Amino acid sequence: MKKNISFRFFTILMMFVCNSAFGQIKTESFEFIHNGKKLSGLLDLPIGQTPTSIILIIQGYGKSNIVEGNGYYNLRSNFVKLGLACVIWDKPGCGKSEGDFDINQTVQSSADEVLAAIKEIEGKNIAGANNIGLWGISRAGWICPLVIEQYPKISYWISASGTDDKESFGYLLETNLRIEGRSETDIQLLISEWKRGNDIFRKGGTFTEHEKATQNLRRDPFWIFLNSSSETKESYLSKQKQFISEGHMFDKRTGLMIYVPNFRKTLMKIQCPVLAIFGEKDANVNWRQTIALYKETIGKKTKAKLTIKTFPNCNHNLKSCKTGGMKETIENSNKSQPPCDGYFEAMSEWLNKVVLSK
Repeated sequence: MKKNISFRFFTILMMFVCNSAFGQIKTESFEFIHNGKKLSGLLDLPIGQTPTSIILIIQGYGKSNIVEGNGYYNLRSNFVKLGLACVIWDKPGCGKSEGDFDINQTVQSSADEVLAAIKEIEGKNIAGANNIGLWGISRAGWICPLVIEQYPKISYWISASGTDDKESFGYLLETNLRIEGRSETDIQLLISEWKRGNDIFRKGGTFTEHEKATQNLRRDPFWIFLNSSSETKESYLSKQKQFISEGHMFDKRTGLMIYVPNFRKTLMKIQCPVLAIFGEKDANVNWRQTIALYKETIGKKTKAKLTIKTFPNCNHNLKSCKTGGMKETIENSNKSQPPCDGYFEAMSEWLNKVVLSK
């Protein structure tokens, strides 16, 4: 009998120790309605303490697998260990979220999702709802400022690998071609073909014209790597028709698509503290250009308290890397890549100093 009691006590003790080691995180389901569809996600709560804030995780480009795959767990647990609650959800048509996944979902539509989630949080009066912050990566660099513009009560924003005011694919293509070993002459040729092809596509040019203008680009191994299937006349015309009907805006000087009109003015309206984090081997977005943009806009606002942190040998996903190139990133996507040295520590230090010390 004494042996059984001792064993039970030991088991309870070890459960307590394990809970302490894992930051005592309690995870619940989180659901809300957007455009008449139910989106499903997760709400992480610290056990044994009332959350001082709720941070929403805004994802980047592509499909999500949050609930089933317990996505972003390391990031979420880092926040919860600081005493924050954490909310994240699967995009429409992903996981248990209703609707259809749209790879070309507008950033304003994604911002509306975030606003709907905030409305649900406030409606349920979840502890910490009076101090809501945002963490967003990549494409979320457009989404979060739109949310803040429409919901000025946002308390803080952590921008990871954020975007500048225009389309970033040109930078991605040029940077990765250089990583792949193309000569500068070849790079300039391929980039010029890409720009010319874009111009033909968006102005209603024919498939034949597009094919002729991009003949070298379409034969390049990296372009083939990015585009798993060859373009057909039917797919070209279908995408072109939809694209033109959407009425996109373009920068006159560079020809690059503008995702958020008057984006600089939107950034200038931000009045909350902002931490901007970048990997110095980011081959997806022009991080130097984004830093300059943030300094010229958010950095001019005293209340925004802009803080910028960069990490060497780190890629777009803030993971340690050798080149930061797309091939390396995709090939390592199923491996347990370590985060940038000091990445979590930088966020924790900033949150403790700027947000949680209030």
